[in-house]
Amino acid sequence: MFERFTKGARVVVTGAVAVAEREGAPVVTEEHLLLALLDAEDTRAASVLRALGATERRPSLEAALAAARRRGGLSAVEVDALADLGIDVTRIVTRVEQAHGPGALTTGPDPRARSSKRRPFTRESKKVLEQSLRVCLGRRDKEIGDEHLLLALTARPGVVSETLADHGVTYTTVEHALDRARG
Repeated sequence: MFERFTKGARVVVTGAVAVAEREGAPVVTEEHLLLALLDAEDTRAASVLRALGATERRPSLEAALAAARRRGGLSAVEVDALADLGIDVTRIVTRVEQAHGPGALTTGPDPRARSSKRRPFTRESKKVLEQSLRVCLGRRDKEIGDEHLLLALTARPGVVSETLADHGVTYTTVEHALDRARG
């Protein structure tokens, strides 16, 4: 499938691996794909992210992703659903951190990960790559571009799509921005 990726999409995928390496993460996640998209320049997705204001709000995006990692990867929707059941996730996180130290529930980099180790993609990040192919075919495009990766990230449920949506980047807003750019 990688042979169907445009140069820009390949740069994003390899950029995601580089982000994971920089963070010392043992695997490449959806979050790493998003951060690599935000790092990209002169691509269709980069133009869309700029047009939607996501690049200016990058610190806020990163803070929201970090907050989700601190909650053990739970999205705000999941936290709300648990609250409806009487479970206060913030209180639980606070108590765990009091007992085991700050960041005890944090998902993300494994300090024991070796920097030279090849980093596999998580099941979820592989599904984003698969979804990008479906998006590409659905839009009747010939190659998978980084814009398809962005659309796939917004289409898959989870912390990344929720965080993007909270910052005005949804499947619909990305699609409209792409259509405006096309003509």
